[in-house]
Amino acid sequence: MSMTDPGNRLLNPTRLLDFEHPALVALVAQRGWRGLPEYERIGAVYDFVRNEIAFGYNESDDLPASKVLADGYGQCNTKATLLMALLRAVGIPCRFHGFTIDKALQKGAVNGLAYLLAPRSIIHSWVEIWFDARWISLEGVILDEGFLSAVQRRFASGDGTFCGYGVATADLKNPPVEWCGRDTYIQKEGINGDFGLFDDPDAFYAAHGANLSGLKRWLYSHVVRHWMNRNVDRIRGSVARLDAVDEN
Repeated sequence: MSMTDPGNRLLNPTRLLDFEHPALVALVAQRGWRGLPEYERIGAVYDFVRNEIAFGYNESDDLPASKVLADGYGQCNTKATLLMALLRAVGIPCRFHGFTIDKALQKGAVNGLAYLLAPRSIIHSWVEIWFDARWISLEGVILDEGFLSAVQRRFASGDGTFCGYGVATADLKNPPVEWCGRDTYIQKEGINGDFGLFDDPDAFYAAHGANLSGLKRWLYSHVVRHWMNRNVDRIRGSVARLDAVDEN
């Protein structure tokens, strides 16, 4: 890959990848990420999005990175947007890979009416970075360590492939979620459709839309996702904080 063609376009800001927003500029400066070697720089940004942005459900998939950061939580698509924005902010070329996943992997994290409202195939995405002369997929940021550990404890007696509670992996005990210079995944085994590659989430959502529209989108945004976030916090075992953050 040439760093001038097509690399430079994979470093650009967009409406959703708004890394020139003051909040993202301040975060990058405070953390000192730009001063790190490339491998550590990627790992620091990855770990921030994975663990300091809790797993939870935002009002929509197609939010700008600054809004996801302000929320302090996210799911696959919104975390992907924030991860891409921060990676580009520190000079790491990245692109967007769009998929669909079977909603069965959400069972447990999402129950009742929320599960019924969800489409059978849910829009999903991960980020791919150019590192060490190859493309590396970063999907393992979706679940924070606290939530993932809670699921692992709940199903400690199981071995092998696991699907549910936001997880679809071949090995629940040791899923490949840590940054170590290779692909990371936590929901890969639930993929049932592939939309292909896009330069940015803006292009993807312009082509394929978000998961819900109309009345379902309104119900999800204003009511259902708050139930989902409270359930996620119960699973995590922490004080319910996602909705408290959301209401401020």
